[in-house]
Amino acid sequence: MPALSLRRATEADIPFIMETERKPGYDQFIGRYGVEEHLAQLANPAFAYLMGEDAEGAPLGFVILMDLNRRDGNACVKRIAVSSPEKGVGTPLLTGAVDFTFLETNAHRLWLDVVSGNLRAQTVYHNVGFIQEGVLREAALMPDGSRSDFFLMSILRPEWAARRG
Repeated sequence: MPALSLRRATEADIPFIMETERKPGYDQFIGRYGVEEHLAQLANPAFAYLMGEDAEGAPLGFVILMDLNRRDGNACVKRIAVSSPEKGVGTPLLTGAVDFTFLETNAHRLWLDVVSGNLRAQTVYHNVGFIQEGVLREAALMPDGSRSDFFLMSILRPEWAARRG
């Protein structure tokens, strides 16, 4: 697993984020935004854009968190993507984002949804401590027009704390 550090993204990171969102095959599993939407969210305190970098500062992936200021403490992993899959980056990237959420915000619950066919992502989420809560039946509209289920997953602050020891 490569060494990975996490930092807040800046406007200069938007081209990398957009390029990563548009990698072949990613349209099946993650969304994509235009530059204006990314810039608006980057400036919004309810969002956190996090960049994962290697020891030399080269970007490896990103995470977009949202709803960080909700009164009920339900924050969301809106998007996570790595530039090179199958390199062991996803787990430390998500672990860093979960740590950021519970160390830097008042969130009690961090949730996400994942397309039922995205087994690689589900494995990462389980490894980090997310638990499947339910199924949103046929809620995902796939690029080919078909429908797929979303699995709803979350990790609670006490579960995160227990995993940290």
